Amino acid sequence: TAESPRNSTRNVAYPLVCTNDTELLTCPTNYPATHRIENIYTEVCPEYFRWIHEDLRPWKAAGITREMLENSKEHAQFRLVILKGKAYVEKYKPAFQTRDVFTIWGILQLLRLYPGKVPDLELMFNCDDKPLILKQEYQGSKEEQIPPLFHYCGHNTTFDVPFPDWSFWGWPEVNIKPWEDILSAIKGKAEPIKWKDREPYAFWKGNYGLAETRRDLFRCNDRSRTDWKARVYAQDWRREVADGFKHSKLEDQCTHRYKIYIEGIGWSVSEKYILACDSTTLLIKPEFYDYFIRGMMPMEHYWPIRPNNKCRDIKFAVEWGNNHTEEAQRIGDRGTKFVEESLKLKFVYDYMFHLLSEYAKLLKFEVKVPPGVPELCSELMACPADGLVRTFMVESMVKSPSDALPCSLPPPYDAVEFKALMERKESVTRQVEMLEAEFWKNLEKQF
Repeated sequence: TAESPRNSTRNVAYPLVCTNDTELLTCPTNYPATHRIENIYTEVCPEYFRWIHEDLRPWKAAGITREMLENSKEHAQFRLVILKGKAYVEKYKPAFQTRDVFTIWGILQLLRLYPGKVPDLELMFNCDDKPLILKQEYQGSKEEQIPPLFHYCGHNTTFDVPFPDWSFWGWPEVNIKPWEDILSAIKGKAEPIKWKDREPYAFWKGNYGLAETRRDLFRCNDRSRTDWKARVYAQDWRREVADGFKHSKLEDQCTHRYKIYIEGIGWSVSEKYILACDSTTLLIKPEFYDYFIRGMMPMEHYWPIRPNNKCRDIKFAVEWGNNHTEEAQRIGDRGTKFVEESLKLKFVYDYMFHLLSEYAKLLKFEVKVPPGVPELCSELMACPADGLVRTFMVESMVKSPSDALPCSLPPPYDAVEFKALMERKESVTRQVEMLEAEFWKNLEKQF
C-alpha cells in the first residue's frame, strides 16, 4: 500500500524486485503514491529552463485539443499517458535501437522521483533524428491546429518540443553508460590531464558516414599544404562491437586541448560528452538544437565555428587558443562546469517535470488511457530485460522519492530580454569572425 504522507520515506529504498516468472510480473503496490517533502526550500532552475515557455508558446493562446494531439499520432513512435501518477504507453512503430525504451524508462524514473506530482497528461513522442512538424504547414487559419509532438531536438522551422534524450539513462548499443556514471568516468580521466599538457589540436571521432557535414570535416585532416590543426578520426562501430568497445570509450577521448562538436543526421547526443571533457569545445554551428544548448553562450561555454568555413575557423581557434592559453582554458572550464552543474541529473528530471507540467496545463480534453493498454512500471521494463539494457536500467533506477522539491521554474523571457539575448550571441560570434578575418589577412601577408 502507498505510504501515508505523514511518514517520511527518507532513506527508505525501493530496489528492483523481480520474480522468476516474468509472465507473473506486476507493478508493485508498496512504492509511495505521494511523498511529503519537509524541506520547502527550492533552488531556481538554470536559465535554459526558460525555453520551456518558448517551446510551448504556439499553444499558449488556444490550448491543445484532442484532435490536435491525434493529428500528431502519424509521426509518433509512442503515446504516453500519465493518469493519477501512473504511466501507460501505447506503441505505434519501432524506434531506432532502444531510443524509445530508454526514453520511456527515464519518464518512469521521473514518476518515482516525484510521486504524485506529475499531472495527468497525454502526449505523442517521436524518436527519429529530425523534427517533423513544419511551421510552413501551419500558417494563417491553420495556426490553431498545430499538432504537439515531443522530440529530442528542435529546429527554427519546426514546432517539435525538445525533451531530454534517451542516452541520459544509457545507450547499450554503443556501451555508453547512464549520465551520472559516464560523467564521473569522463571527469576521472580528464582531471589528471592538465589542459596545457594536452595535445594542442582539435579532436573529433565519430561516424562520418551519417551526414555530408561530417564528411566535409575530414577535409581538415589534409595537412599536405596547410595544417588545419584538426585531428579527425572515423569510428567503426561494427568493429567496436566486435572488439568489445576497446577504442570508443568516451572517457579516453579527453587528451586534446580542443574537441569538435558536429551534428549528424540531426542533432547529436555527443554534445554533452564533448562538453564534459574539460577541453575547449569548438562548436560547429548546429542546425538543430536540443533542450539545453540554447542556454549556452559563445566564447563563454564554447568557441563558435561556421559550418561552411570549418577548416579555416578550426585553425584560427586552435592558433588563437594556443597563444591565449588561459582564456581558451577558461572557455573549456566553463563549458564543463555548465554540464556538471546545470545538466546534473536532478536538473534533467526537473526539466522533464516542468516541461510536462506546463504542457499539461494546455490540454483542453479529458486524459484517458487507450483501451487495453496496461500500466507500465520499472519492474515490467527491467525484469524481463537482459544484457546492458538490464544493467543500465538497474544502474539508473530511482530507488526512492526525492526529499527535495523540483527547482523553481523561472518566468518566460519578455520581448526585450529575448531580443537582447539573441543579439548578444550574434554580436559575440561576429567579433570572433572579425578577429579571424584579421588573422588570415596577417597570415597571407607573410607569403
